[in-house]
Order: sequence, then C-alpha cells, then structure tokens
Amino acid sequence: MTQLPSAVSVRESGTGTPLVLLHAFPLNASMWSAQLDALPGLTGDEVRVLAPDQRGFGGTELGADEPSLDLVADDLALLLDAAGIDRAVVGGLSMGGYVALAFARRHPDRLSGLLLANTRATADTDAARANRERIAAAVTARDSVRLLLDERVAAGQLGPDSQHLVDRVQEMVAAASPAAVAWAQRAMAGRPDSLDVLAGLRVPLAVVAGAQDALVPPEEAELMVQARPDAELTVVPGVGHLSALESPGAFDAAVRRLLARVAG
Repeated sequence: MTQLPSAVSVRESGTGTPLVLLHAFPLNASMWSAQLDALPGLTGDEVRVLAPDQRGFGGTELGADEPSLDLVADDLALLLDAAGIDRAVVGGLSMGGYVALAFARRHPDRLSGLLLANTRATADTDAARANRERIAAAVTARDSVRLLLDERVAAGQLGPDSQHLVDRVQEMVAAASPAAVAWAQRAMAGRPDSLDVLAGLRVPLAVVAGAQDALVPPEEAELMVQARPDAELTVVPGVGHLSALESPGAFDAAVRRLLARVAG
C-alpha cells in the first residue's frame, strides 16, 4: 500500500457511525453538501459523514502513481486509519461506486455496510474502454477539460427533470484538472468485474438507481441485486445519473435504511 498524497481534502460532519461518501466523475466532494448537512440531523446526530476528494479532484493531490482504482481504495483505507476509524459504511456514486467495490475487494474487513448508487459491478466493454482512452488522450493533448463541457457531460448526467442543476454540475466539471480526468478515465477502464465481490460480502448492501439514468441503466442495479438477493434496491423515479443531487430526499432515505440495518 502506498502513502496518501501529501494534500488530501475531506469534508466531515456529525458524530457516530462512520459513513464515507465517494463522489462521481469528474466531480468532487462538494456534490455531497446536502448529505453533509442533512444526514447527521436526520439520524439523530448518530452518523459521522466523511466525503473525501478522490485523487486529483477538489483539494486532493493526484500524485505520480499509475492509474488504478485499487490505489484509490487503498487511499481510503489509509484515510480511515488517519481518522481513527476501524470500519465504515462506504457509499459511492458512479466512479465512487467503482472505488467502493475496489475497497470491498481489497479491505472487506474495514466495511460495515456498502451503498452503490448509479454504478455498475461489471467491467467496461471494449467500446467503453476505447471511449475512455479517447477522452483521456484528448484532455491531455489539449491540457483542458473543455471537451467534457462541449460534449455536455453535465447535462448528460442529469435526468430531464433535473436540468436546473446543470450549472452547478458544470462548475464542478470545469474545476477538474486534465491530468485527473485522464488518470481517472484510465483507472476506470482497467477495473475488473466485481459481481463476485458482491456475492462474497457479508455486510448489508443497498443499491440505488435512477429510473432515467442514461449512463448506467437500472438493469445494472438489478444485476448487482441478483448477486446479492438480500440487498435493498431503490429505483428513484424521474432521476438520472446523479441521484444524490437530483433527489437528495430519496437518496438520504436509502442511506438511513442502510444505517439502520448496519446498527441491526
């Protein structure tokens, strides 16, 4: 396991059961502002919410390591060590879900519960990997993330009823560095199928999907639930790829139900 980057940014609120929230690509931990405000109060101030910026995003350094989600998962283990946390409920949305699955594979003893939102446990297709490399090469060559804005990444992540959030999401996209975007795309392209990881886990699992998610359709969520029939599946109506932003009430309710199962 490598060391954490020298600069690591983590947003935190509340006390109690540790809950880590891992952000989507190419956003940052500010996407969790509603959860950082609401979850501790909604659960009687019995949850400690931590939302780290992943490598290269927000206030966290990228470092010089080769792209790998395993490395980001190990970062999380080191972050828990630094925070004095033995085990945590880990929730990830989109790319954050990929990191959460890598964490479950590499550090299953550090998990007390798992939430996977708008993500998939299957590996990329050849076409998806090729598109990731196209984006990585383009932003590197241009030293700009303008491509992501030109291809309307923000609008494409949101459902048709959530387009009022485009400016907020676009601001996060524009803040991403080209190096972080390229690194993350290549790291995601290299991830393995993780359905076997879910099947072998022995902690409570919650899966959240957006009914109108054009990037990760609800069928991917159903595959995860087939691997773990005891998982709780929440499909949020009218929501696209960023369920925590688009429908924070429904997302937070799924988190609270998972926390109740963890408390047992």
